[in-house]
Parts: sequence; structure tokens; C-alpha cells
Amino acid sequence: MLLPGEARSAALAREFVRAHVTNGLADAGDDHVAAAVLITSELVTNAIRYGTEPGDILRLVLDANDIRTRVEVHDPVRRRPRVRPESEARDRGRGLIILDALCPGAWGVTDIPFGKSVWAEVEAR
Repeated sequence: MLLPGEARSAALAREFVRAHVTNGLADAGDDHVAAAVLITSELVTNAIRYGTEPGDILRLVLDANDIRTRVEVHDPVRRRPRVRPESEARDRGRGLIILDALCPGAWGVTDIPFGKSVWAEVEAR
């Protein structure tokens, strides 16, 4: 799915993933769907905030089966995300902490020809 690099794209991506996982995986539990949607929201939001400039396009790649759901977001910036220390003073910077909690050891960053892919996998439950 191609998305414009603007805030409304996070909602579009969440709706797409929710519909695809719910309808495409007959045995997908509510927790699995919720985790896939939250992961999507975090990845797309981070790509918009830190991986795009006005006019840029993001690519959402979804691969879901009975074992796991993998969400990838491609953006045109090579700068890699980094985990920030937890802070009560900031209202941002928790996205990678959330990924660590939802899919420990099952997310990462891969260089692609025109930017990077940030991906995460959540096991089917």
C-alpha cells in the first residue's frame, strides 16, 4: 500500500491492517489484531515524523499468515531509528519501546535502494 507522508496516513494504514488481518486470518484473535494495528500505527507515524519530507511517499508491506504478521514500512530516509530512554518529560519517543514490548527481538531496520525498511513481526496468538 502506498501512502502519502502525512498524518492521515496512519489512520488509513491502521484501517487497512485491521481489515486485512481480521478478514484474511480466520483464527486471528483480538489481541493479535490489536497488536498488528498498534505496530502499524507506530511504524507509520515514525516514518512520517522522521523519515519523510513534504511530498514523500511511504510503502506499507503486510505479510500475514497463521504463524505471524509482519508489517514493514519503507521510507526514503536512511537515518535509522534509535531507542530513546524513557522519559516522563516527553510525549514522544516511545514507539520503539512499544515495539520491544509487543515483539521483543522481532523488529529491525533494513536498508533498501531508496531509503530504509522498518519492520516488526507479531506472533499469532
